[in-house]
Amino acid sequence: MNWRQRAEPLVRPLLQAFWRLSRGTTLGVRGIVVRADGHVVLVRHTYVGGWHLPGGGVEKGESVRDALSHELRDEAGVEVSGDTSIQGVHANHRRFRGDHVVVCVVRDWQPCERGAAGEIEAADWFDPEQLPDGTTDATRARITEFLGRSPVSDLW
Repeated sequence: MNWRQRAEPLVRPLLQAFWRLSRGTTLGVRGIVVRADGHVVLVRHTYVGGWHLPGGGVEKGESVRDALSHELRDEAGVEVSGDTSIQGVHANHRRFRGDHVVVCVVRDWQPCERGAAGEIEAADWFDPEQLPDGTTDATRARITEFLGRSPVSDLW
């Protein structure tokens, strides 16, 4: 277990309390990056279990597109090189009632050097029909929506 995994249970509640007091709403972005063969990229973090769509928080003064671009570059080694589309905006009330996540679909991209060495344990491509064990429920739900097998939910 690394230092991030040990610190996560202690630090996250403090950060969430700070965010609740300092922000009315938080905004995150995740990307469904699609390769030519239809596979999608997922990441495994060092500080929380499971396979996730790459992404992160949208900082003050930053656009959703800018946040998506730098998170995909850092976490997955993907450089957005064209338009993206918004698949949905989801309220994520499980941890913070003011949290929302924008999910974007990225089909036009180029590979690049990954930048988040300490944060990401692994990044890999998977057939969306055969996601790996440990894929989070929210990630599975977003990919099911992407495949058109369920309507896009308002909730994360």
